[in-house]
Amino acid sequence: MTTRVLHVIPAVAARYGGPSVVAIESVRALRLAGHDAMIATTDADEDSRLAIPLGERVEWEGVPLIAFARGGGEGFKWSGALARWLGQRVADYDLVDIHAVFSHSSLAAARACRRAGVPYVLRPHGALDPWSLSRKVWQKSLLLRLGARRMLAGAARLQFTTEQEQTLARAALSWLPAGCVVPLGVDDRCFTDPRTEITHPYVLTLSRLEEKKSLELLIEAFHNLARTGVPTWRLVLAGDGRPAYVQTLRARAAAGAAASHIEFPGWVQGDEQRSLVAGASVFASPSAQENFGLSLVEAMASGVPALVTPGVNLAGDIERAGAGWVAPHDAAGLAARLRGIMADEADRAVRGAAARGLAERFRWSVCVRQLAECYEDVLASRDPRAVRRG
Repeated sequence: MTTRVLHVIPAVAARYGGPSVVAIESVRALRLAGHDAMIATTDADEDSRLAIPLGERVEWEGVPLIAFARGGGEGFKWSGALARWLGQRVADYDLVDIHAVFSHSSLAAARACRRAGVPYVLRPHGALDPWSLSRKVWQKSLLLRLGARRMLAGAARLQFTTEQEQTLARAALSWLPAGCVVPLGVDDRCFTDPRTEITHPYVLTLSRLEEKKSLELLIEAFHNLARTGVPTWRLVLAGDGRPAYVQTLRARAAAGAAASHIEFPGWVQGDEQRSLVAGASVFASPSAQENFGLSLVEAMASGVPALVTPGVNLAGDIERAGAGWVAPHDAAGLAARLRGIMADEADRAVRGAAARGLAERFRWSVCVRQLAECYEDVLASRDPRAVRRG
């Protein structure tokens, strides 16, 4: 069955990391599978704006997209123009797939869907995890009262990326509606990129540089190893974030024994990103909270074993598959685990092969079928008395 589906997301600029990639690649995969899918979003790009025509359908990264001016703050990404367009056009679609919870585009899309009688699924992207809800509590509590709770309760499905994400969300908010688990997809090219012969080993992180990633712990772990005379690998922290926060990471890296072995290459993408992943000995994600970890799974698809902490929702899968290591969420625990990893090349090779095997579960060709099944289940279970009001 061909489904007309609209994906609504606050922003698609590359600097916003995984969710932006997910929206674009979801639409691409759906279209390849024969569905009529497109994106509605804003032109937000932190302090700047995307260089994109506004209010008209264009091709962006190879998928159809329509963007509107962000008129408010960076956090909420308010856009009156997007809200008006949604109110006028949402009835053209069979279903709407909403990305994010605490954003204006999500509230506007859900409101338009309820008025038009169009079902919607909502992807929290980790926002309903107890850890996430414990941050900026008063703002989120206010938004829940002003419309986010009604938006969540009105969703035909909540779309989680892992069983763990769903379990944690329900522990925090027991009244949530039915959910479906659809993992994020990995580009087939990640499985075909050849591994680089490793002569100068390094641990890689590749993400938006923000507080929840706990990169301070990884930096301190490297300083601990250097102080105890462990042969020092490089630590490569690829990505970008708020300048003030990135500067605190750089200062912390420069103030310890491993200073000369810690690198910040900035934002990387395309061939440069694939080359960086292909040469890594280990991919590290020490996050306090990570609902999936797209760059993590992409690295595993390339045969790079993973080092994660329990806050990464895939930690259990990685441990069971022998695809990497789970370390405590503290600098001492990470240092101890890294000491063993650095000393055992054979174990790294075995876990790298297992990582590639685990990542096979997340090919787009597999995940898009699960996504389409979620949509079909929603449409099949709709109340036949529901009538759209255009």
